[in-house]
Amino acid sequence: MAGLTAPLLGLEKKSLREQALSALRTAITSGELEPGRHLVETELSEMLQISRGTLREALRQLEQEGLLSAGPRGRLSVRHLDEKEIRDIYAVRAALESLAARTLCELPDRQHVTESLHQAIDAMTAATGGSLEERIESDLEFHRTLCRLTGNETLLHSWESLEGSIRMSIMFAGLEKGVSNMSVDRHKDIVAAIDTGDATLARKTILEHMDTAAANLVA
Repeated sequence: MAGLTAPLLGLEKKSLREQALSALRTAITSGELEPGRHLVETELSEMLQISRGTLREALRQLEQEGLLSAGPRGRLSVRHLDEKEIRDIYAVRAALESLAARTLCELPDRQHVTESLHQAIDAMTAATGGSLEERIESDLEFHRTLCRLTGNETLLHSWESLEGSIRMSIMFAGLEKGVSNMSVDRHKDIVAAIDTGDATLARKTILEHMDTAAANLVA
């Protein structure tokens, strides 16, 4: 683990598990902990200045999110995705989010929906000059909001189960390709389609959004 820098060098004493989660997510999504890298608990716990018990809780959460995978004897490593897995992830995303878009189009009053989505887009715009993690989080929050606004908890839970894999797909592609998928204008198109109330148009817009994103990531 030699050579790792912030955010893996020490944590404050409050909310240690959450801080460990945030630090490790950042290290993975930034490439500091590269795909395929085996994690050594003793070194990580010492570096983060937390107990191995707290570290294990954080690692277990990251495994559930799809950022880590277990190998022989349960040894954890940073997950590596291949092109097929990325296309599969985005196909499932497209199915979930097109369902969300259709559901929102069927609402008799969509004003609160478009207002909430425009707020999420404003947050994406504000994050443009920020860190990679901030940009990823603002992008994911837009799509999370899209699903949450449906009121369908099963849909939202299914989408959230993909978050770790989505993050890893960005890591697979690299910074430039990942950021290009976070274009604000592409997300405005989704909101505009939902605002029309045309479920067919909204579904088509989502499917094109996801197809383009997947193709860009594996190009």
